[in-house]
Amino acid sequence: MTETKTTKNIQVIALTGGPCAGKTTAASYIQNYMTKLGWYVIFVDEAATQQISNGFLPTMMSEADFQSMIINTQYQKEEIAKQAAEHIAGYDNILIVCDRGICDNQAYMSNGTYLRLIQKYFNTTKSEVMGRYGAVFHLVTAADGAEEFYTLGNNSARSETPEQARELDRNTRNCWIGHPHLRIIKNDCNFEQKLQNLLKEISQFLGVPQPYEVERKFLIKMPKLKKLEALPNCQRVEIAQTYLQNEDEFERRIRQRGFDGGYIYTETTKHPTPDPAIRIETERRLTQSEYLDLMMQADPALQTVRKTRYCLDGPDGKYLELDVYPFWKNQAILEVELVNAQDEIQFPDFITVIREVTEDDSYKNHALAASVPSEES
Repeated sequence: MTETKTTKNIQVIALTGGPCAGKTTAASYIQNYMTKLGWYVIFVDEAATQQISNGFLPTMMSEADFQSMIINTQYQKEEIAKQAAEHIAGYDNILIVCDRGICDNQAYMSNGTYLRLIQKYFNTTKSEVMGRYGAVFHLVTAADGAEEFYTLGNNSARSETPEQARELDRNTRNCWIGHPHLRIIKNDCNFEQKLQNLLKEISQFLGVPQPYEVERKFLIKMPKLKKLEALPNCQRVEIAQTYLQNEDEFERRIRQRGFDGGYIYTETTKHPTPDPAIRIETERRLTQSEYLDLMMQADPALQTVRKTRYCLDGPDGKYLELDVYPFWKNQAILEVELVNAQDEIQFPDFITVIREVTEDDSYKNHALAASVPSEES
């Protein structure tokens, strides 16, 4: 999986979800909305539906052989889209929308089979495969919350009952747990509003009109980590965050992030706004060599912050990130990114909130890098 140098702003996102979630209609909305904002949109259609429609049925071959074909098809289609994006004239901003991504295939096989396949064909890890996509937007199946609209009529490759659709939706969502920009689009509103919510999330990720990060942060009691790791919708991620020397007022950092031996690297800058819960954030991917070069610019007054992050989706579908630091035994930090800072948050029953610390600078990673903090009494 090679990275291509380019002067264009090429963003790749995955649009995923359970059966009858609205992805086809959503693609049309994305096309119209992003075109009006000056973006050129390329779509990579779903590999599984294409191959099944062509007559290659899962029942005709082994699970591993069928999924190998789907993964290879998906990979080739994505690479062609990236190459095409490099040569499109007249557009600096290009959005590649993948109708499902390679990680979706894990929902149809055992975890061991999936890991063997990506190692065999790509010589890489699950974390690095996730890193192919800048953001992932999961549309929840209509069978979960909008049952009256669930239908099999608009996709000849679909055969799931509502119960099977809900299970497949959960399994598909779990395949992406651990991605830094996973957003769940639920059916807690009408379909038109659901699609508008999707566009808001995409806009926030792309920085249209500005890349706002809306985040709330909570100090919580340390949960039982073994119980947390046993959850099917939880992924443990290792993070090392280093702050760079900077004379301006904005914050500049680099991060190594991954699991199972695979890592992705990013550089992030954050500008403050009058609202402490909102910052203007820009981010770019780095190669490993670029990351190591930037480490030479590390601020000597700040230590590298190392933490273990547990990513999981909450009861209300919001993506939760629980950070465990090596210098605390009795407490941890829970972060929630939102479209609106005033959105209500439902916490899992195993989370005990001590207090909100969104506006408390002493709990920001930059402050934690300055000195080893003590436990609260």
